[in-house]
Amino acid sequence: MRRMAKARALYASTDRSADALYLARTHIPDPFLAVDVDGRRTGVFGALEFGRMYASGAFAAVVALEDLYLEAKAAFGAEPVPGDLLAVLARRMNLAEVTVGADFPSLVLRQAERRGLAVTVEEGVLFPERAVKTPGEIAEIALGNVSAAAGIAEAAAMLKAATVRPGGTLELAGEPLTSERVRREIEIACLKKGGWAMETIVAGGDQACDPHCEGEGILRANELIVVDVFPRRAVSGYFGDMTRTFLKSRPTERQEHLVATVAQGQQLALSQIRAGADGRTIHFAVTEYFEKMGYPTERRPERSVGFFHGLGHCVGLEIHELPRMNRTGSPLAEGNVITVEPGLYYPGLGGCRIEDVVVVRRDGCEMISSAPYEWVIP
Repeated sequence: MRRMAKARALYASTDRSADALYLARTHIPDPFLAVDVDGRRTGVFGALEFGRMYASGAFAAVVALEDLYLEAKAAFGAEPVPGDLLAVLARRMNLAEVTVGADFPSLVLRQAERRGLAVTVEEGVLFPERAVKTPGEIAEIALGNVSAAAGIAEAAAMLKAATVRPGGTLELAGEPLTSERVRREIEIACLKKGGWAMETIVAGGDQACDPHCEGEGILRANELIVVDVFPRRAVSGYFGDMTRTFLKSRPTERQEHLVATVAQGQQLALSQIRAGADGRTIHFAVTEYFEKMGYPTERRPERSVGFFHGLGHCVGLEIHELPRMNRTGSPLAEGNVITVEPGLYYPGLGGCRIEDVVVVRRDGCEMISSAPYEWVIP
């Protein structure tokens, strides 16, 4: 029996949909229709975009929006709406049914159904092939990490140039050194390397014990400072993602032990990553190592402590993609690009996270991020 081709449809702009950017391979600010049938992709574009999309080769077929509009108007006797256009496009392609993602606009779905097109909503990932990256995609993510590394280097330079004021607060060029000030300079450094960095984390002391706290206020000596930078390439939309932990002045033995344990946890994870490895198994191997070293993960009434987030996530056109290495992780595949970011967080002691990005290979993993690991800044 001949297999029925699966048609996947979307209606979105590349600013709002990673799937749209994956298909178009360039930025398109307005929503557009596209249908993929077994890898053969058809896109619908108005005159503003038609020429460059036709020349780009991203789509096997490029349909003029104006022609489809006239066809829909003749078919339905009314001013066409996007769902009408999708129904007519499906008719052109001899499709009785399309599958859309969970983020497909519900109004457009209803419009298409009203015109007799059967629409199925995919509860999982609409384009699972995005999880395995091409060499070109890997190169773009590596460039995203070059941008991230520039931001991290800027943070380290600012901490190195800072002086310690009475009471332990940091000062640079006569002004308090704050999380906000460091974050601004990180983002400028990333921009110079072609990446847009937003929601950058510069969190010191107990603020760093909330892993997604961006940090605020004056930074202090002798406190661990987590710097997490995840810029998006302006040209392609692919992300980089790196984290380093710093401390200005002299650490305590407890801080040294915490950072050394996180670093060893990352090395343990890197040693186990390869195609076919189970992300859940690797995550729990690191969790068990931390517990063995005296760092239990606990849920307390006011917060969680220890290693309470996932070990890593795939990265690409979205900062968080599947598969992941966490409590419910799944097997890794060759060509996945995944972060490796163990961390430990204890209020009063501080937080530490070290993050790099690797490509999963058949017999191991390949590092595609690079930044120094020197964390103590005199």
